[in-house]
Amino acid sequence: MSEYRITKAKLATQYIFLVCGLALSSWAPMVPLAKDRLQLNEAELGLLLLLLGGGALVTMPLSGFFISRAGSRKVILTSVLLVALLLPVLLIISNVYLMGTAIFAFGCGIGTIDVAMNSHGVQVQNAYKKPIMSSLHGLFSVGGLLGSIGLGFLIKLGLNPLYAAVTISVLLVGLLAFQFRNLLDYASEKEITRKFSHVDEAQAVRSRFQWLNASVLLLGVMCFIAFLSEGAVLDWSAILLRDHKNVAPEFSGMGYAAFSVAMAVMRLTGDSLISRLNSKTVVVGGSLIAAAGIVVLIFSPWIAISLIGFILLGIGAANIVPVFFSEGGRIDGLSPSVSIPVISTMGYAGQLAGPALLGFIAHHFSLNVAFESIALLFVIVAVLYTFRKSLC
Repeated sequence: MSEYRITKAKLATQYIFLVCGLALSSWAPMVPLAKDRLQLNEAELGLLLLLLGGGALVTMPLSGFFISRAGSRKVILTSVLLVALLLPVLLIISNVYLMGTAIFAFGCGIGTIDVAMNSHGVQVQNAYKKPIMSSLHGLFSVGGLLGSIGLGFLIKLGLNPLYAAVTISVLLVGLLAFQFRNLLDYASEKEITRKFSHVDEAQAVRSRFQWLNASVLLLGVMCFIAFLSEGAVLDWSAILLRDHKNVAPEFSGMGYAAFSVAMAVMRLTGDSLISRLNSKTVVVGGSLIAAAGIVVLIFSPWIAISLIGFILLGIGAANIVPVFFSEGGRIDGLSPSVSIPVISTMGYAGQLAGPALLGFIAHHFSLNVAFESIALLFVIVAVLYTFRKSLC
């Protein structure tokens, strides 16, 4: 396969990560509109939102089967079209049960895109022979930032919310159509799998049932911890600043903003960092920096220093998950279409469980203790990664 073909595939994969981040985050400004339209209280809205994550968790393990049969390109096409179709629908449904079904289907689409684009990204990285996963996840973050403000900006300009959502959907389909032909086809993916994972046709069939691999499960456990920590920071950082640092409510989002910007910048520059250093330095060092950032933000009496703690947390955590996906796609004798769905599913489960776990700890002890537990989890990731070869 030519270097030019792989370079074009790399660019196409970047667009798909951007599309996924844009699609998922465009739902965020719709949540208050859905709450008002359906006349839901907070508890009912919480149950409705849980269906999005539930849909993703249901389809993530199944995505590997479809990828192994049809290739990630066709799976990406189908799931992006589903998400683009559903996005405007989420703004017009007035029946709560239909809304729940639509949100579940939307989550199915997002979860499928997530697995397929990571599987495709790993294949492209293997053929490209240079790290690219960090920048891919960085573009997902960029898409998230654009989506969270883009829909709201269109509505602020006076565009009807439905038309604004249709505009986003057209953009998603347009970006997909623009780069679809440059994504790797099924034959190219099989060729890369044979070359870099040493999987032949017979092994590929058997490996669909061999996801209980020690290396995959260890990467999945570490991914669970990393995503759990990120999800907890997302949902609880504002509460920490408001209730424990006496920050005004309108400024309580500064912590997560600082964390997000630091993470996006580090991911966009992370590939060169991994090339200069190595995976062990990035994961172990990043985990310890993230843990130190949490200690700083908890114990500092000054808001400015606490924000530096959030920045350190973002810097340290940024490139940990991309390394896990990269290693999951290079396990000898196992196709990425098997390993990546397992790692993605375990990671996403951690992101959903994180806020609830922190809430449980905060209720029985304190929110400071809950955040200290996140620091401990990052230390556990550093230890597990250091001794991963002896554990597997």
